[in-house]
Amino acid sequence: MASGTILEIERAIGTLSSQELHELYQWLEEHHPAPIDARISSDLAAGRLDSAILHALRQEADGLVRSL
Repeated sequence: MASGTILEIERAIGTLSSQELHELYQWLEEHHPAPIDARISSDLAAGRLDSAILHALRQEADGLVRSL
């Protein structure tokens, strides 16, 4: 993408109302999730976090962790 285009986008974002900015953030989250969010979703769906979750739940049940 040309730097001129990026500047145009930055200027346009600067003119958005708070509601429009909120809608932009929602759109970005839906269409371009942060890499860590996509990785966590993928790992959860594949069951790669199941043992870690069960371990944490066991520790909580045993009183080995406390609420934040």
